[in-house]
Amino acid sequence: MLRYVLEEQDVAAVRFGISPLCELGLSLRAIREPSRYPLQLPWLARTEVARAGLDHDVLAALIDERLWTPDFLNPRPASPLTRLDDELARLAATPPADFRRDLLAVHGRMPDVFAGSERHALRRIVRALEELWEACFAPYWPRMRAVLEADVVHRGRQIAQGGLGAMLNGLSATIDYDGDILSVRLKDPTDRTQRIDGTGLTLVPTMFTRRASAPVGLGPPMVMYPARGQGALWEAERVANPAAVAGILGETRASLLAALGDPASSTELGVRFGVTPSAVNQHLRALRDAGLLVSTRYGRSVLYLRSELGSALLGGSTPTA
Repeated sequence: MLRYVLEEQDVAAVRFGISPLCELGLSLRAIREPSRYPLQLPWLARTEVARAGLDHDVLAALIDERLWTPDFLNPRPASPLTRLDDELARLAATPPADFRRDLLAVHGRMPDVFAGSERHALRRIVRALEELWEACFAPYWPRMRAVLEADVVHRGRQIAQGGLGAMLNGLSATIDYDGDILSVRLKDPTDRTQRIDGTGLTLVPTMFTRRASAPVGLGPPMVMYPARGQGALWEAERVANPAAVAGILGETRASLLAALGDPASSTELGVRFGVTPSAVNQHLRALRDAGLLVSTRYGRSVLYLRSELGSALLGGSTPTA
């Protein structure tokens, strides 16, 4: 059990972040044990050929049989707009003592592939992760990131509507918050209690955990939790009765809803559908206000993505609670 003690001043310092490097590190779980991550089986299938050429000796040494990864793969993101290049630069500059400590905490020993110079080992790790990113993440990252950012937007609305406690208790079945202590039930049998003491608590949504996760050591306070909406990320489009949906929404809005299984901006959609920017924005706002779309800011653009309710409408099924 991990317990974070939140004083009054710490409650105001709870924030969200998105970390591409965390996603890379945690994806090793799904690669090692695909059966335990059924929601990501389509991603594994799509990237199977690309993964064949990766440095598997290095990647396999970054995870153990408990599916633990070293803390240098789980940096606390500085913001919701953290860049992979910046995180990899920080990883490459990891002090040798920290590098060894984090690997020993996971494996109990130094993996053979990392014997010798720590700097050489770090360069090889960075190279292996860059190759994993280019082969398996870069083609899908805008879509994955839109899901992560939509989750952050949803949690912000939860805080506004029900308060911080309701949001924290809704992150995962393995998280409990009683107003003073945030308890995270981990597979690690060790009991740990850590005071926030003004350092802030960062919440990180991820595609590659089924329950709450946290750093192995007593690093900066951070909780990684399963992002909402990832179950529909790889689903093929299926409209049960296109004419019926168009009859309710109109042809243009039905077409927009069907297209937004992948995140897109209003500018992109306007070009694709031959609709003026002002008109497409009006349609998108109406669909979002009806709960059929979610939106999130990505750089200077606002991306729209179909919600679970919108997918249910197209598929003719009832959304899950």
